[in-house]
Parts: sequence; C-alpha cells; structure tokens
Amino acid sequence: MFDLFSWQHILILIAMALVVVGPKDLPKMVHVAGKWAGKARGMAIELKKSFDDMARQTEMDELRKEIEELRSHRNITEIDIDTNAPLAKLTVSEPSRQ
Repeated sequence: MFDLFSWQHILILIAMALVVVGPKDLPKMVHVAGKWAGKARGMAIELKKSFDDMARQTEMDELRKEIEELRSHRNITEIDIDTNAPLAKLTVSEPSRQ
C-alpha cells in the first residue's frame, strides 16, 4: 500500500493532517478512515469470490454440455466396450514357441 509514497511523503501527509484536522480530532479521522478501508477490502474480497463462483459455474456448465453431447452421440456402454477392447487384446497371451 505504501509503495507509492516514500517515508518523507508519509511524514509530510501526517504533519499536514495534524495541522488541518488538529490533534484532538485526528484519532477519530484515522478510525473512520480505517473503517472505510476495511469496508472497501471486504467488498473487494466479496467481488472476487463472486467472480470465482461465476467462473466455476461457467466451467461446470461447459462440462455438463460436453457430457450431454457425448451421451447423445454414443451410448456409455459402447464407450466402455471400446476402451476395454485394447486391454482385452493385451491380456491374451500368445503361445510360446518351442
């Protein structure tokens, strides 16, 4: 957060706030600014969560669509038979030569 300002800039801002607001009201102002910063941070976190949820939902919708396309084109049992067929060929042993 303080990457934008050097320590000299921060000290100047504190001195100006002390002069403009006054030492009596400065703690109140800092407290209010902290509350605003906390609310802004909470809103940013909530916004990020909602974007993540929307991205996950979009991915799930795409996966569901792909699954439905696969089901409509071929029966699941046919796919299972096709995937197991090469394995069945591998498990059959060839007769040994003597």
